[in-house]
Amino acid sequence: MPTKISRPPYDPGEGSAEWLQELDEDTLEEIDGLAEYPDSFGLTFSKTLNTAYVHCLHDPTANASETWEAWVAAMQTGSALFASATAPEGTSVDCMIAHKKRTIPASDPRHFVNAGTWLQAFWLAVICRDQDRMTRLCQVTVDQLRASGAEFEEYIYPWVEALQAYWLQRPDLGEKLVAAFDGTNPENLRFVDRELMLKILYPPLNLFYRFITQDTEKFSEALVQAIQLHHEYWTADEERREDLDGAVALAPLALACLAYDAGQPIEVESEYLPENLLDRSWLGEFPT
Repeated sequence: MPTKISRPPYDPGEGSAEWLQELDEDTLEEIDGLAEYPDSFGLTFSKTLNTAYVHCLHDPTANASETWEAWVAAMQTGSALFASATAPEGTSVDCMIAHKKRTIPASDPRHFVNAGTWLQAFWLAVICRDQDRMTRLCQVTVDQLRASGAEFEEYIYPWVEALQAYWLQRPDLGEKLVAAFDGTNPENLRFVDRELMLKILYPPLNLFYRFITQDTEKFSEALVQAIQLHHEYWTADEERREDLDGAVALAPLALACLAYDAGQPIEVESEYLPENLLDRSWLGEFPT
């Protein structure tokens, strides 16, 4: 029997449908502004991802088409962010976002073109099963991510390179993954605390290792543990319970999607892993 891990109850309240519609309209307005203000990509991407999370609070299994549309829009925006930031100066890129083809000027690399944003964009492409966008994201170099000036624990750069090596079938996957693991040592942390590393940042590396080694039993155990730790972290106090980042376990969900597509059984049921995103129920519903 699958292990069940429940998210805290969420009461949408009266008028939630109208409020969700307003949120979608506000998010679309920000997306519409990218053609004129590409430097706002960072804020717009955060907005689209938060909108996707809110939809999953209201629709825990991602059963509604509006929820899928919100996730696809977040994925499209994240991928477009990197397409714009890595395009030659003075050029533009054509991007499909929210059912509309948009021409967006190349933007100067900004602080948001960083490794943390890259991971979010990559996980979204995995969840939405958009292999073309996964490939394009894997062509973004670590040097380009470091140029943002954003401060991260050093492990994140070999972690990005390990994911890129896996997807592009490069020979240095093992080397990069070992370096990423080494960089998660809690004794050497500079920017995050021990709890965040152990409960949120480290579990996806362990999950990925179990996935690529095709250890089905250990993968199932690691997935259950990752969701339990996600739940523990994001319910530890009132401030965290109100943080939208806790609504869905983004990285574990993406890795569970990889495993699901490879035929591995998923031995956990949870609102943190929306069912219809995991089993790709909406794939092909509309062009993305």
